[in-house]
Amino acid sequence: MRKAHVHQQGRRAGVLEEIDRQHYRFTYAPDYFGEPVSLTLPVRPESFEFEEFPAAFEGLLPEGQQLEALLRHYKVDRSDMFTQLLLVGADVVGSLTITEAR
Repeated sequence: MRKAHVHQQGRRAGVLEEIDRQHYRFTYAPDYFGEPVSLTLPVRPESFEFEEFPAAFEGLLPEGQQLEALLRHYKVDRSDMFTQLLLVGADVVGSLTITEAR
């Protein structure tokens, strides 16, 4: 299982987990009460479960030539969106930052 910390405006908001390539979970940190990371993911104590890569995070990924360059440079599988998110997570559009949880 892989995990990523999701920060909203520099504050740790929660954790995105890849259970397997077809199951993902996002959970807000218990002490987080700021802006939601997405309008589709309101702040709540229960986890959000997904059967595919969450659209709220997929929307942060590069497209077109930027995506092609990322895939070639890092030799990443096109379907491995979790790795793509970790690679670009420090520089995504908006107020979020995503970092690998170690």
